[in-house]
Amino acid sequence: MTMKDRVEKAVELFKSGYNCSQSVVAAFADMYGFTQEQALRMSASFGGGIGRMRQTCGAACGMFLLAGLEKGAVDGKDREGKAANYALVQQLAEEFRKRNGSMICAELLGLKKPEGSSTPEARTEQYYAKRPCAKMVEEAAAIWAEYLEKQQK
Repeated sequence: MTMKDRVEKAVELFKSGYNCSQSVVAAFADMYGFTQEQALRMSASFGGGIGRMRQTCGAACGMFLLAGLEKGAVDGKDREGKAANYALVQQLAEEFRKRNGSMICAELLGLKKPEGSSTPEARTEQYYAKRPCAKMVEEAAAIWAEYLEKQQK
């Protein structure tokens, strides 16, 4: 599967009902030895700006979760490993902000305040028309794909 295919898969997953974070993580999870179900479960809580609280964009959170799989420290005393992971996350966050203007879900959605509900909206044509979420999923997946492609060179 090409990186372009993975970006398209992320958008397809979102449009089929998965949340923004799940869509990004599941499109790349097989590269890290995770099943689709494992990927969907481990990223489920980050949708809607983390638990639909409209904080950090779930698509960006999914990208950060992938950064941990790629470059996360596994030894609690590994300060260099932690620093490398944090540097990568900051680099990804900056690129996401540059492309989208923010990394905060509520700002990306144009909300004055969070909606205050844990219940997700029905995925209708109106939902997709008023929400930039599919674009955020596409951007996060593309940023991650671009990072991976640079690493292969």
